Amino acid sequence: MQRLGRVSNVSPSGNAIVKAEHAPKIGSEVVDENLVVIGKVFDIIGPVSAPYAVIKPVVKDPVRLLNKPLYLLLSKTKRSRRENEQRKQVT
Repeated sequence: MQRLGRVSNVSPSGNAIVKAEHAPKIGSEVVDENLVVIGKVFDIIGPVSAPYAVIKPVVKDPVRLLNKPLYLLLSKTKRSRRENEQRKQVT
């Protein structure tokens, strides 16, 4: 799990706008702190130095996400690479 950022706004069309700590890949799955799937990255907007991620939510009331942290669910390949790197550092 990798931190994406906090929801700063919800658009009139119901998309969650997240001030991203880094630019995620479009289509990445987004979860909350309880690993509940919130939606997917639909678009990246703003300057490269301060990107915003547009999340197409699958939850009924996206307004409840305001000011909540969201996370990217890493693919199994990335997770296994990260776990291997951590194991190497421990040993």
